[in-house]
Amino acid sequence: MKKMAKTKKQKLALEIIDRLREEYPDATCSLDYDEAWKLLVSVRLAAQCTDERVNIIVEKLYEKYPDVQSLADADVDKIEEIVRPCGLGRSKAKDISACMKILRDQYDCQVPKTFDELLALPGVGRKSANLIMGDVFGQPAIVTDTHCIRLTNRMGLVDGIKEPKKVEMALWKIIPPEEGSDFCHRLVYHGRAVCTARTTPFCDKCCLNDICAKNGIKK
Repeated sequence: MKKMAKTKKQKLALEIIDRLREEYPDATCSLDYDEAWKLLVSVRLAAQCTDERVNIIVEKLYEKYPDVQSLADADVDKIEEIVRPCGLGRSKAKDISACMKILRDQYDCQVPKTFDELLALPGVGRKSANLIMGDVFGQPAIVTDTHCIRLTNRMGLVDGIKEPKKVEMALWKIIPPEEGSDFCHRLVYHGRAVCTARTTPFCDKCCLNDICAKNGIKK
């Protein structure tokens, strides 16, 4: 069967993947966890909060509630007291409590292994479900966080798309499935260090300078 020729965007994506891999060979998830359920908790807390702050707060949470059972049994008010510094404390506490109860009651305190089951959990959206699938279960995943959306638009991999699901669907067409998870982690590293949001990006020291579309950057 004849292979279809790669599109310009597919070729660009492969080159970007190769260069970012060389630049950030050890890029991993910036949320600290050693069990799957902890990543579920952290990714909910990370909404509108920095990963660094989340990593500090969850240490206090797990000191008091070290497993799914104890967190599922915990009073929502007590959870909220601890997670409040992450913002949206009440909403996040309710979601974490409800999520842990489902893990306890339906999954024997384990994290479900399918995308649809993850998506059905309280407080879990496509971004979170993809992160779990990629990092915990080693499955193809594209995590469309703010870095991914901003950088893929800037680079020219997607064209003016800001809605996370639409960005995800567009990237599935050009990113090899086995590369998606690591690629998205590297976008986070690159977005923080070089291709910044709140300052003028450091294009002069960017490994993608000669191939980036530089969309939205004042020339």
